[in-house]
Amino acid sequence: MEENGSRETTKVDTFLDSLLESADQAEHLAVEVAKENGFPEEELHRFGMAVRESVVNAVVHGNRYNAHKKVHLVISNSPDQVTVTVTDEGQGFDVSSLPNPLAEEHLLEQSGRGIFLIRAFVDEFHIRRLAPFGTEVKLVKYRETVG
Repeated sequence: MEENGSRETTKVDTFLDSLLESADQAEHLAVEVAKENGFPEEELHRFGMAVRESVVNAVVHGNRYNAHKKVHLVISNSPDQVTVTVTDEGQGFDVSSLPNPLAEEHLLEQSGRGIFLIRAFVDEFHIRRLAPFGTEVKLVKYRETVG
């Protein structure tokens, strides 16, 4: 485990293949870290779905299934949160160019809701285009404390 100045401990730092199966692996790892961090069961499923969708986007839209490109997954935790960063090696995109998945003309489309769902399931969502290539998304989920 590696401490990084902000009381966060990096639990996972790995590169995944550009395969849909990598989403399963990433979801499992993130849920395990959140479970260790005391997240309630009902939050684990939503958080896992957000991580899964982030990796699917990296594989499909970022790396375009290119076997020579990897998805970088970093999972860190602190006493009150889990942070997941997913980075692809693709061309990047402008998030503001995405159509509204709730607009009437998009309601029956089979894709296009991933980022909408991710935002709904985490407390913070950040996306940035990297130079010269790649997109990085950062998901933060806070553990609610009772008291």
